[in-house]
Amino acid sequence: MSELSPQTRAVHVPQPKVEGSRPTTMPIYQTSGFVFDDPAVMADAMTRPDGPFVYARYSNPTVRALELAVAGLEGGAAALATASGMGAVNTVLLGLLKPGDHLVAQQSLYGGTAAMINDLAARFGVGVTHVPENDPETLRAAVRPETRLVYLETISNPMARICDLPAMCAAARELGVLSVVDNTFATPMLCRPIEHGADVVIHSATKYLSGHSDVVGGMVVFADAALHAKVWHFAIELGASPDPFAAWLTLRGLQTLPLRMERHCSNAHLLASRLDEHPAVTAVHWPGLPSHPSYELGAKLLPGFGGVFTFDLAGGRAAGERFMSAVRLALLAPSLGGVETLVMHPATTSHRALSAEELARHGIGEGTVRIAVGVEHPEDLWADLEQAVAAAVA
Repeated sequence: MSELSPQTRAVHVPQPKVEGSRPTTMPIYQTSGFVFDDPAVMADAMTRPDGPFVYARYSNPTVRALELAVAGLEGGAAALATASGMGAVNTVLLGLLKPGDHLVAQQSLYGGTAAMINDLAARFGVGVTHVPENDPETLRAAVRPETRLVYLETISNPMARICDLPAMCAAARELGVLSVVDNTFATPMLCRPIEHGADVVIHSATKYLSGHSDVVGGMVVFADAALHAKVWHFAIELGASPDPFAAWLTLRGLQTLPLRMERHCSNAHLLASRLDEHPAVTAVHWPGLPSHPSYELGAKLLPGFGGVFTFDLAGGRAAGERFMSAVRLALLAPSLGGVETLVMHPATTSHRALSAEELARHGIGEGTVRIAVGVEHPEDLWADLEQAVAAAVA
């Protein structure tokens, strides 16, 4: 390099090789492309998801490390990282469905997913049938010759209904239909849908996987490597590729996921139980309560019931709005899964695209408040909620 001009040397920076040791944590490979010595090797790298790294839209060492880590946690054959949770949802739905196809979806879904399914129906003529999350016979009756997949959520957003994954996935498999499960609320710490027969698992990595409210990302895990390869080819065309720095942050967060999920669940238990006994609260929707319709199923399937729940205050929407304005420690903000506690109003935020009829089908009322419980001291959280409830119904 010494014989080259400074202008050229400034562009072609030497890269030291790591020999005889390795970094403690996965480095950030902040590069858009990779250099080859052999044209044939480069050409081959662009044809398969497990080949040499060629271009960051295809893959990247940091991104692949995340994919391998999450695939391992979920017990999958391979995984695909995306730039957002909705990027993961769209990659799967658009990659596996075509105009005229039909999908079966459970009734209670995340609002963004429900809106996307409605859009598929309106724009591309994809047929949609909604079924309860725990009724395999209704699922069997809904399947048609053109049905391509069944879409489920382990724990639904926001009403925390638990899906009977073993029964629903078995019914789909018997009929030759792929089952796709959004496992964001449960994470691999509480449930691994592939073990219950799922073909594809989706995560919004923005939430618990990264866990610190500083990442937007998504993950898709496949039980079958061939299906992964098929969707990967579509994904690189779609371009919902993650940034390596976001992948690195998610890897960092993933290391504390077991500890965080344990605290999220225990804090949610305390808060949901106390709110359930509060005279100003008309209903609490958390599957860890014996009164919740998913309690018995959840007790069989999951070691914990998650860190998100909703509740309804006496006084409806006005009381809910006063509650959200009165919290001091909890934050009025979207998303969930970070270390801090967040509150929001689903009807006007996460599920704002749904009609009144669709909101009712999801079980969401005008005054429903969602709490994504963080890892703060539980008594501090309870003191905040208690005073906010008092202000809401005063």
